[in-house]
Amino acid sequence: MREIIFDTETTGFDPQNGDRMVEIGCIEMVGRVMTGVTYHAYFNPERAMPAAAEQVHGLSDKFLSDKALFADQVEDLLDFIGDSPLVAHNASFDFGFLNMELQRCGRLAVCTSRMVDTVALARVRHPGAKLSLDALCTRYGIDRSHRVKHGALLDAELLAQLYIELTGGRQIGLGLVDSGSADAGPAAIMAQSHRVYREPRPHAASEEELARHRAFIEKIKDALWLQPGSAL
Repeated sequence: MREIIFDTETTGFDPQNGDRMVEIGCIEMVGRVMTGVTYHAYFNPERAMPAAAEQVHGLSDKFLSDKALFADQVEDLLDFIGDSPLVAHNASFDFGFLNMELQRCGRLAVCTSRMVDTVALARVRHPGAKLSLDALCTRYGIDRSHRVKHGALLDAELLAQLYIELTGGRQIGLGLVDSGSADAGPAAIMAQSHRVYREPRPHAASEEELARHRAFIEKIKDALWLQPGSAL
């Protein structure tokens, strides 16, 4: 199954209040394996970059001033993501900005049924734990030493590694999880708290097996369990 792991950088937190998306990074994954195919773009937000946002991702007004508008690159982006599921960390945030940009240029929104939220997956696996990307990378030993500031493509690459861990990790390569199954991956993780009860399987020895066991025991000479005072 093809999936797209993606991340965005923005001018703020609220697309409904004028904040814009300024960067998107996408990683293609097939069968929970990164293919090396990516999509990455910066966008001119047509507004000033707040200092607080620039401090997070380092994207200045000067840097973005000569970048294309989202509307000018939307075809390439839509062609890349196709109809694949879209995986993001705190996905409602990224979907909110992506769909607002699509709305601004008269395109249909991406249906949230395609959304896979790694925060939700992590919450099932680690209830009560810190669920930031940094904290989860530390938990799973994912190297983020090269992450000085937030960057959409870099964060998508880290998230792709985290997503693999959250949906089976090294078990995928061992064939313990059927990556092509509809029950594998995020759906299986979210269902962990709703396991189906199964009756115990019969395991008692048959009469024939008991008879063979008695015959074998009778052939043992000076058995320890027959000695006086034995605790066996």
